[in-house]
Amino acid sequence: MAQKQLYVALEIADHEIRLIVGEFFNTRFNILKIERVHTTGILGQKIVNKEAVIENIRKAVANASKQLGAAIERVLLCIPSVNSQRVSKRVSVEIDKRVSVNDISRAMKTASQIKPQEGLALINVVCVKYTCNGITTRRMPLNEECDELIVDVDLLCADRVTTFDYVSCVEKAGLSILDICLDSYAIAKEAVLFEQALNHPTILINLQEQSSTLSYFADGRLASSIAMSVGLRDFIAPLLEKTAIKRDEAMKLLKYNTRLNMTNFESAPVYIWAAGGKTKTLSEKELYETIFPKAKEWIDEIKRLCEPIFEKDPVKFVLCGDGGELQGIDELMKKELHMDVSIYYPETVGGRDSSLVTCLGAFYAYKDQQTILNNNLSSINMQEFENTINIKRPEKRTEDTITKKLKGMLFDKKQ
Repeated sequence: MAQKQLYVALEIADHEIRLIVGEFFNTRFNILKIERVHTTGILGQKIVNKEAVIENIRKAVANASKQLGAAIERVLLCIPSVNSQRVSKRVSVEIDKRVSVNDISRAMKTASQIKPQEGLALINVVCVKYTCNGITTRRMPLNEECDELIVDVDLLCADRVTTFDYVSCVEKAGLSILDICLDSYAIAKEAVLFEQALNHPTILINLQEQSSTLSYFADGRLASSIAMSVGLRDFIAPLLEKTAIKRDEAMKLLKYNTRLNMTNFESAPVYIWAAGGKTKTLSEKELYETIFPKAKEWIDEIKRLCEPIFEKDPVKFVLCGDGGELQGIDELMKKELHMDVSIYYPETVGGRDSSLVTCLGAFYAYKDQQTILNNNLSSINMQEFENTINIKRPEKRTEDTITKKLKGMLFDKKQ
């Protein structure tokens, strides 16, 4: 058990609580449990009903704890990139012979002393690059001999009120916070966007049900983020007005029956329902023609917001979140934006869902900082977990082994 590190990532999305229990075992990462609990306490990216959110967090934690057989005590909390801002700072640290983790920690603490602007809260302190003996690198130059280490640090800040509301709900749900992480930064860690953005500017689009967040990455750094109050619910609004379909059913039709890149459609109905004693149908073409205008408006707004960036360099778009389930959305965006567009799907077994990218990235964001933070705490009660594992572990019975059975068969035959 000494090699196992168990953590829990928590995201308060705009329509559900997402919780993932993950395990680092040597160099491998495994998902142990995923919980998703619907919530009505969020409007856009703001908490409007704290009691509902707290109750939903407790429910997700209780479900996961029951399956694990151990209490979840701490979480890695993801904070939305509302009014986020980056502050860059270069710090110089005197070195006694060789660079150590403590030297890098000192550089981060020095940079963190800068007070963010009014209304903002410091979320992440990121060491972008190190300069040692005139050589610049993105990796920590541990054990390198030098007299001075120069560290370029990015301070990532988010809306103070939003941050405190999220933290407050988690703590009132009975949890401690192991670490917090900006959602756009977490996604970039999972999708390896920092490395991609070294040579090619990248715009991340996190499309959720109520909102969209655009994050711009350039030169291997998170440059800025902006939120749009447009999400998948806006896509299905005309469908709800036109038909008597329930919201949940309309969302399923959007995700699994609407092909936004198609021009030829089947004549057979994709949905049948009864209203006023009459049977009504909806064809694939009618579904497309109802939803497409809103999708087009969303893309046009993205184009308007990103136009100043387009004038400088061509960029690459990466789409994730609930919007990653839309069929053909990437091809439609390519056609309208004339840029490279892709949808990111995690490759972790058990978590191959674009809406889970934020939680998955939180694990790697924390793991990268763990050496500097020097924190060995786990998210769950390890004593309870070890007891559960020992109880469930079957006893080895020698008479059940293949070798014993073969010996018994041969011995019986000889007799």
